Amino acid sequence: MTGKRKGIVVGIVVVILVAAAWVIIRPGPMEFADGKRVALAQYEAKITGAPADFPDTDPLARGKYLAEAADCEACHTVDGGTPFAGGRPFDTEFGTLYAPNITPDEETGIGSWSDADFLRAMHEGIGKDGKNLYPAFPYAAYTYLAEEDVLAIKAYIFSLPAVKNVAPEHTLRFPYNQRGLMAIWSALYNPKERFEPVAEQSATWNRGAYLVEALGHCGDCHTPRTALQALDNRRKFSGGMAEGWRAYNLTSDKESGIGTWTQEELEQYLKTGRLLNRGTAFGPMAQAVHLSFQKMTPSDVTAIAQYVRSIPAVSTPDLPAPKLEPASHDPSGVAVAGTNPRGHDAFASMCSGCHSWTGVNDYVPYTTLTGTRPVNDPTATNVALAVLRGASSLPPSGAIATMPAFGHWTDQEIADVSNYVIARFGAVPSSISAAEVRKLREHR
Repeated sequence: MTGKRKGIVVGIVVVILVAAAWVIIRPGPMEFADGKRVALAQYEAKITGAPADFPDTDPLARGKYLAEAADCEACHTVDGGTPFAGGRPFDTEFGTLYAPNITPDEETGIGSWSDADFLRAMHEGIGKDGKNLYPAFPYAAYTYLAEEDVLAIKAYIFSLPAVKNVAPEHTLRFPYNQRGLMAIWSALYNPKERFEPVAEQSATWNRGAYLVEALGHCGDCHTPRTALQALDNRRKFSGGMAEGWRAYNLTSDKESGIGTWTQEELEQYLKTGRLLNRGTAFGPMAQAVHLSFQKMTPSDVTAIAQYVRSIPAVSTPDLPAPKLEPASHDPSGVAVAGTNPRGHDAFASMCSGCHSWTGVNDYVPYTTLTGTRPVNDPTATNVALAVLRGASSLPPSGAIATMPAFGHWTDQEIADVSNYVIARFGAVPSSISAAEVRKLREHR
């Protein structure tokens, strides 16, 4: 394609994107909340920075706390690599993005970045070189962060050892490899404004909103996206996708969301990554618990739970209310065994010892399947991924317990055992295919 023709194609794409954007632009993340917005300086309570019950007064310790709340390490660390040194791949439908090195190395990291450079990246999505950043970096959420919090995070990151590591180049297909298009996306979907508390809400609720919407950017996983990959806040927190995993509904809907959860239950789940008859976190959520939520103070966990529980109910139509009754103790008398013998045999040989035939393990409660959302998901996505990649949880001992990966099984074997698990323990059966498992296997 000649340069002229390529320019015409890009121009046409830009016009189409802009026209489409005006049709599908969605409200901001806090539009659901009634009340007057006020500037942070005018709000009666301090809701930024480290919380009052964080005991360490050292500025770097407080910056570390904020960096953990922002979950920076999770995205900028490749499996088995040095924290923050980048290289972690993120497969998307548009190609693969690689997280950059954000250690203070001046050649391959961000060691040469000034405060202004760092603020511009966090608030505007523009790097030191002037190039627009892809919104896999959640600058549309970080833009709400107070300037002092952004600089506290930078100070902590710059206190870390410098690591020389060059992340691979992104491999995005045309036209998504045209960074200039990100300027249009940012103009439409990045508000480029700081967080404004709701005057009529409590300090705890507003702190929770700041943690969830700005630092924690929870919507990036749990909110569905529009055709232009912006968050569809009309269906806020009704579920999304995160690195191939399904991020479930967090709204107050009683069937497909967490409307039946109490404040105490949600706090416990955030602190430990497990809740009997509710589920055990694995995949990206387990990582968020390990690297972020479990390191937060009690007041911040309370604030997050209070804010999340205020999100209006939005139904996810394909998710039924979880089945709460344990399955039969008898492994041979269940109808699904006859219709899926290979899944039954795989579960009998490799799974029943930890998860039990009833789905309830009284001795190791965090392996309980009964009542959990993944086994009540007819797509079987997260069950298949747990079998394929393994899963980790945080039992009461504090050590990370890991379910082994069975990636050496064939796609058909993983599909069979996943369908068997959901038929046995879930409210409705699933029918994930070997081809769908293959796609999950290829996703990074």
